[in-house]
Amino acid sequence: MANAVFLELLILLVIPRMSFMELRHLRYFAAVAAHGSFSRAANQLHLTQPALSRQVKSLEDEIGIALIVRRQNTISLTSAGEEFYEEAKDILARVDVAVRRIKTRPHAEKLRVGYVHSLTAGVMPGVVKRFQSYNKHVLLELSDLTTHAMCEKAAAGQIDMAILPKSLDSHFKGFQWVELERLAPVLVVSKKNPLAKTSRIHPEKLRDKVLFGLGADKYPEYVPRLKVILKTFGVKPQLCDQTSEDIAALFIAIEANAGMAVLTEGVLPMLPATLTVRPFSPGLDPLLIAAALPALRPNPHCEAFLKLLLDEISKSSRRK
Repeated sequence: MANAVFLELLILLVIPRMSFMELRHLRYFAAVAAHGSFSRAANQLHLTQPALSRQVKSLEDEIGIALIVRRQNTISLTSAGEEFYEEAKDILARVDVAVRRIKTRPHAEKLRVGYVHSLTAGVMPGVVKRFQSYNKHVLLELSDLTTHAMCEKAAAGQIDMAILPKSLDSHFKGFQWVELERLAPVLVVSKKNPLAKTSRIHPEKLRDKVLFGLGADKYPEYVPRLKVILKTFGVKPQLCDQTSEDIAALFIAIEANAGMAVLTEGVLPMLPATLTVRPFSPGLDPLLIAAALPALRPNPHCEAFLKLLLDEISKSSRRK
């Protein structure tokens, strides 16, 4: 008899088109049966007593069986009600276990990667596509960040891998570094600028030129490095007071003022049609790009992502 009642309950719960019974009806009935009172059960469930009584009556009407004998001051379960109560308790217990398992189950695996778009524009799309196809269970959380923001996230433990200039290693305590590539500095110049007509730029030609650049608050490494690489040629860069918060804003400033900026060859895939790139001859010291990841307990998916990144960089280098 108990198995038959349980089977009927499963049918009623699993096939909603056959019934209007809901899980809450079982909880309401089980509470009344456990407390032996509508009033005490109503207090526990934060319902009014009439509302609870209506819900239990709705359950009885739905299954067509009387479950509770109502008297003036007491209640009791019918024989069917007692059997139903045992099965209901079993169902509710299993539901509660399932809910606890879901809530305590570890969240989907995640890999958090921060990068500077202007340094990885040519390779990142391929890396992401391959990584996601091989690791469908891993949520890849990509963040196009300024170098300053990456330093902050690293300090707060909010990033698993940072792809940025190695010169910022002092801001990444407890991180290990893997060299990725060396990017040659280039002159990004408006096509309206006379220097755009020159195939190669001698660094000394920048001696009397005003340059646009990236703001020190978002890219603290930009100006110090620019000064170092130009010092060899006796050039002290003259930077426009108008600094840019990101590469897109910098491009707009260069275009609007027919200006120029020293960046790296990594910007080539994202360059707007109004700007062009000219290499330096002699060349300026390349910018070392590296991946930083925690030395202790790195994310287990870093290795796979790093391998794909190095592979894509190698392919990109062969195409140059």
